[in-house]
Amino acid sequence: MAFSVNITSRAERDLTALYAEIDAVESLAARKWYVGLRQAILSLEELPERAPVIRSPGGIRQLLHRKKPHVYLILFRIRMRPRQVDVLHIRHGARLPFLRSDVE
Repeated sequence: MAFSVNITSRAERDLTALYAEIDAVESLAARKWYVGLRQAILSLEELPERAPVIRSPGGIRQLLHRKKPHVYLILFRIRMRPRQVDVLHIRHGARLPFLRSDVE
C-alpha cells in the first residue's frame, strides 16, 4: 500500500528558495533538475523505508538526491497511521549538519 507524501511548510519554503536560487525560471537545465528533485520527493510514496534513519529518537530519515558535489538531502519521517511520509527539510549536502530546529 502506498504512502501519502506531505510536504511541510518548512520543506515547501526550502523548495521555493531552491527554485529561486538555481534560477529555474530562466534555465531549462535548472528547471529539469528541480522537476527531478520533486519527483524524488514524490517517489517516497513507494518504499520510503529504503532511506536510512539518521536521527533517533524521531526516526528522521534521509534520502539523497543526485551525486557529490551536488547532493541534496531530503529529510523526512514516516508515520504508519495514517500511512504518510512527512517531508521536513531539504538542503544542500555541503551545508553544516542540521539542527533539531531545522526539522521541527
